[in-house]
Amino acid sequence: MLAVTAIALIAMIALAIPIAAALGLLGVGLGIAFSPVALDRALGEIFWRSSNDFLIVAVPMFILLGELVLRAGIAKRMYDALGHWLSWLPGGLMHTNVGSCAMFAATSGSSVATAATLGTVAMPECDRYGYNKRLFLGTLASGGTLGILIPPSINLIVYGLLTSTSVPKLYLAGFIPGFLLALMFMGTVLVACLIKPEFGGERIYSSWRTRFASLVDLLPPLILFILVIGSIYVGIATPTEAAALGVVGALVLAAWTRTLNLTMLTDALLSTMRTTGVIMLIILAAVYLNFVLAAIGLTRELTQFIESLGLSPLETIFAIVVFYIILGCFLETFSMMLTTVPLIAPIVVSLGYDPIWFGILLMVLLEMALITPPIGINLYVIQGIRDDINFNDVAIGSAPFVFAMALTVLALIAYPQLALWLPDFVSGL
Repeated sequence: MLAVTAIALIAMIALAIPIAAALGLLGVGLGIAFSPVALDRALGEIFWRSSNDFLIVAVPMFILLGELVLRAGIAKRMYDALGHWLSWLPGGLMHTNVGSCAMFAATSGSSVATAATLGTVAMPECDRYGYNKRLFLGTLASGGTLGILIPPSINLIVYGLLTSTSVPKLYLAGFIPGFLLALMFMGTVLVACLIKPEFGGERIYSSWRTRFASLVDLLPPLILFILVIGSIYVGIATPTEAAALGVVGALVLAAWTRTLNLTMLTDALLSTMRTTGVIMLIILAAVYLNFVLAAIGLTRELTQFIESLGLSPLETIFAIVVFYIILGCFLETFSMMLTTVPLIAPIVVSLGYDPIWFGILLMVLLEMALITPPIGINLYVIQGIRDDINFNDVAIGSAPFVFAMALTVLALIAYPQLALWLPDFVSGL
């Protein structure tokens, strides 16, 4: 049964069947083949219950928040301001790329949106100052992945929904690993430019007066971050309500900067609806598939198979890490999370590991998949920014940052408190 499921899923992906359709067809097919009762009769109830979950409303809210931040020009002004503070480092604006991605991730919750937005803003500077194109593209592709780790993250919301794990605690757990990974990306750029100074392009200098004057442009994303995350931890809003507060804050900031108009709002809403429609179709299909897998006993079969291998808990974790690295080369990350978490998470918890820690470890592995060819979505996002960008250049430029992510995975396995310290500390207050 396990082999049939894997072969069927791989075959449909190879046939380029849309992932939502593939997951739905697989669920219906497995139900017909292996269940004595008609599981498809539960479709209506499962779809309604899943789409009616209050937590899932946060998904379109965070998508709309990112769209408004982009169209209000907040991202461009933030990038220019960070450039004044970080461009003196060896590597210049490549550090700004990573820093801007980390800040934008703290408002958008999406890796693709982060990569696309900052890529559009930053690419003209690559040619202007003579940076090594591959490394510059790599900072944008890898920096964009921070959108699913640094709160607020849409992927962490869905992980919490799938595993019944506290989203506020997941958000707290993502802070330290998220900013640690951003620092490791910057360290990668620093080492590369110290070894090959020509990679760093023309050095940019800013006066202290200019730097301090630019701080005002960092206030809008900071205000949104405090509004969203602060409202959750002060206890006045759930993650869904906090997302709605963030949208209101973004609308106020857009009105303040006089960028709010009917055209801008219409474009943001249309883009949000398109993205939300795609995500919700995948979620509903995956939830039904998970129901079928549990009903036909595949979850139990997989658990027994893992136990029969006789691996220690640590060896099992490393096996899971290798599994996700390989799978990430061939499957889109959101779909990969939805199809595997209901199977893998119970195994990890049964081994004595914390589901919050595993959620953060999983996010880093999904980040790795975002820049791993041939399916790495962020590689295609960055390639699509301009016609003269070659996919191979983006993939090669991203390779050093995959190594940085691998080191972060090892650090999380060796020191789980990197993810668990902050949630434990806040819970103890």
